[in-house]
Amino acid sequence: MKIITTIAEMQQYMLKLKAAGNTIGYVPTMGFLHEGHITLLNKARQENQVVVLSVFVNPLQFGPSEDLDAYPRDFERDRKIAEKEGADVVFFPSVSEMYPTAPSVMAAVKERTNVLCGKSRPGHFDGVATVLVKLFNIIQPTRAYFGLKDAQQVAVVDGLIKDFNFPIELVPVNTIREADGLAKSSRNLYLGKEERLQAVELYKSLRLAKDAIESGERNPGHIARLIEEHINEHCNAEVDYIEIYSYPELKQLKELRGKIIIALAAKFSKARLIDNIIFEVE
Repeated sequence: MKIITTIAEMQQYMLKLKAAGNTIGYVPTMGFLHEGHITLLNKARQENQVVVLSVFVNPLQFGPSEDLDAYPRDFERDRKIAEKEGADVVFFPSVSEMYPTAPSVMAAVKERTNVLCGKSRPGHFDGVATVLVKLFNIIQPTRAYFGLKDAQQVAVVDGLIKDFNFPIELVPVNTIREADGLAKSSRNLYLGKEERLQAVELYKSLRLAKDAIESGERNPGHIARLIEEHINEHCNAEVDYIEIYSYPELKQLKELRGKIIIALAAKFSKARLIDNIIFEVE
């Protein structure tokens, strides 16, 4: 496995690999790799000749109230995981390498950001889009792999790739779940024993909603109330949001039809959990 820390070397190496006819599968991360990242790496390994992982904690996507310095970092741990899971190249640039000066141009995401978690994080997706433009140009992947647990980010990346005409195939990968259905997350460690038992009800509420839609319910308001009532009945948690949109456009629907996302966030005592399901409504 090759570790590269400079943009110039990364670009040259990628051009060499592509000239030799290799397909490049790319997994962008901010490090501190977990099972979700491993799933993305495995998917990329199955579908490409070369797998590239980037590890870069991007300061542009942190808001004023978010602690960039507190974000967990352990590159040696990440390196071992990447090597074990079959990554061929790890791109590990410093902040000064990626942003030697303050950016004179930034991407501004105009759609798909004023809903779900994006409502409370203004400017976050501008930072995500800006760093991805840079990374896509540096790595020039054939396919890029993103987890659907953060479905809003996948929707933003979908728009970025289409609007800027990147010759990249976006590969969304389904959420990885515990045996009982709870979406895997590092935040699950902050749940108390009773909260951990309750947390599975978040996914159960989404499944109930899907069942109701498949039985003929088409009113988004009725579905949202069904989810909220289930969570309030079974969880000692505060519902942050329950939202239903077209996907990936993230537009409001008066009547449920086509591809939709049902997403929620709920706050337990020391953890805020998110989950979603995406499916086609006949």
